[in-house]
Amino acid sequence: MKLARLGDGPEIFFSLQGEGKNQGAPSVFVRTSRCNLYCAWCDTPYTWNWAGTAFAHESAPKYDMAAQTLELDVGAVAAIVRGFPCRRLVLTGGEPMLQPGDCAALVRELRSTEPRYAVEMETNGTLLPSPELDAVVDQYTVSPKLESSGVKRALRLEPRALAFFAATSKSVFKFVVAGDGDVAQVAEIVSAHAIDPDRVYLMPKASSAAQLTALGPSVAAACLAMGYRFSDRLHIHLFGNRPGV
Repeated sequence: MKLARLGDGPEIFFSLQGEGKNQGAPSVFVRTSRCNLYCAWCDTPYTWNWAGTAFAHESAPKYDMAAQTLELDVGAVAAIVRGFPCRRLVLTGGEPMLQPGDCAALVRELRSTEPRYAVEMETNGTLLPSPELDAVVDQYTVSPKLESSGVKRALRLEPRALAFFAATSKSVFKFVVAGDGDVAQVAEIVSAHAIDPDRVYLMPKASSAAQLTALGPSVAAACLAMGYRFSDRLHIHLFGNRPGV
């Protein structure tokens, strides 16, 4: 598996889920490296914003791909995950859906000794899961990107993939928003794919506790108006905006 590097090892860590439906739940996170998008505000640019590429990020530098990547086989990843006192796994990135075979194999390996592992996959919603991956994922947290991401619409909104995620009861949808224009785009996507508003979370576009506090009330008001749910970024309040939390 291609994983993000954290210090001398992979970015595999035990924390509280900070966002979305499972906010507050103790979870083991496995952060994969590589992404098929290039969001200007991404909080993990070290998984894709490589030196020599033309992608623009609003604040992060370019990264050396080799220095930021660690490759481990599935068995080694499973051994690290098993070392934490938790049976909730979050596959995140980057875009973990780019490594469907390895992700599915990891879950099967973990469940071979402990069937109770619950698996959440965080994805940008542009790629269809393979049948073998879909068979082992309990929840998809789908985060379609809006215009503010800086990604071309044809790349960030893939109708077939969105239709799949809208149709499965395993999905919830989490949107990063900063204003009324973003909320209007969310409403367009929700309507186009007949997504139940109760499965939709709005999350403030913020990378600090102060920004979350400032933007939170307007996002909460949008949730009340549209019937969506509100997602904070709990880990930022507790630990700050940094890798491994």
